[in-house]
Amino acid sequence: MKQVVLYFPGQGAQQLGMLADLAEQYPIIKETFDKASKAIDQDLWSLVQNGPAEELNLTYNTQPILVTASAAIWNVIQQEVGSDIEVTAAAGHSVGEYSALYAAGILSLEDAVRLVKKRGELMDTAVPAGEGGMAAILGLDSEQIKAVCSDASSAGVVEPANFNAPGQIVIAGTAAGIAEACIVAKAAGAKRALPLQVSGPFHSSLMRQAAEPFVEALENVEWSDANFDVYHNANNAVSSVADMKQRLVEQLYSPVNWIGAVEASSKGAELAIEVGPGKVISGLNKRINKQLTTLSSGDNASFEKLLNAIKGEE
Repeated sequence: MKQVVLYFPGQGAQQLGMLADLAEQYPIIKETFDKASKAIDQDLWSLVQNGPAEELNLTYNTQPILVTASAAIWNVIQQEVGSDIEVTAAAGHSVGEYSALYAAGILSLEDAVRLVKKRGELMDTAVPAGEGGMAAILGLDSEQIKAVCSDASSAGVVEPANFNAPGQIVIAGTAAGIAEACIVAKAAGAKRALPLQVSGPFHSSLMRQAAEPFVEALENVEWSDANFDVYHNANNAVSSVADMKQRLVEQLYSPVNWIGAVEASSKGAELAIEVGPGKVISGLNKRINKQLTTLSSGDNASFEKLLNAIKGEE
């Protein structure tokens, strides 16, 4: 029985045509997409396979698609090696936290996709298009980033939004605040300051407007007891179902501390699994904890390697 920790990716992991090869081999992938599509009355599989990419990348489409993709891969893992693993804990990056809640049995797939569809719509409209954004800053530590944001704040709101890995931090804020922070960051010695192609200043105080209507959405779903611990982005801790809703509201306007999430959740695990498309999480985890092996699962080759690692085969 392998002790594993599960990690679920967030926005940016989506790709046109993803999971096509896995779906050919494992029918449960398409079945999961059909179930999720029915819940929100939208053909998610068609959008993933056929695009257009601009539609796929709209946050209110990306979020339910990513949760469904991760849920589908988790369903395959359970089907193939469920009896060979014991999950010690889980965490998800931003919207990936909802994938983790599904995997832990806290939310049904239908409720998870309905919630993140609503979450995406609220996040999309919280700040008018073009007025806010995000940027990745490479080569500065957390304290330096906080100082950069403070120095740039005279131009507009700008705050740390994702502590992704040592030397890799994302900031969010108004367009003017981000532009100024990129200049200040480079002057402070940042290797790079890259504006990201996102539709808003996610995980910043500018998202507070989305919080109140989201509280109502969280009350309209059924919550079950967890099969394993899920560590929250908002505080890198585990909470009761009663407190969980508050953590998910806070997550909208609080930074994602992925470094803290991995450090807190990986204790006692022999192996980490990136449950979802892409290899973003595997890359971040390598920089956070070199001793922790994180295997991805989003295509046939990666999945085969994962199955062999769990079964102890080479």
